[in-house]
Amino acid sequence: MTQTQPLIAVVDDEQSIRLALKRLLRSAGWDVETYSSGEEFLQAVRTHRYDCLVLDLHMPHINGHEVLSRLPELETHIPAVVITGHDTPNARVRVLSTGAVAYLPKPVDDFLLLDAIARAVAGRARHSDPQSNA
Repeated sequence: MTQTQPLIAVVDDEQSIRLALKRLLRSAGWDVETYSSGEEFLQAVRTHRYDCLVLDLHMPHINGHEVLSRLPELETHIPAVVITGHDTPNARVRVLSTGAVAYLPKPVDDFLLLDAIARAVAGRARHSDPQSNA
């Protein structure tokens, strides 16, 4: 059996953030695909299996809240780490109530982000492993 690296989806409408996150996550050993919009990601999720989603909350058209609410409609569960430049208590509560693994304000602390993604990937592996007792 071939061992593959976890696949992380990064969705952010700011190109500089997508590129910085892609570099950071690849340096941590993960495969990364980036998307500039919620729409683009929701199309891709139909044919890809992601181990974690790093999702910007505030984007034009389909925002992060809407992406999170549409994932169950697609019958997929991807652990999400939500990042935002507009941190509010209401947004934090709303995001975490969807089951997101983490809610991190921008600028994102690299170590906190990498830790949250590692927890999400580990949780997904335990959840999808039929021999897991977790």
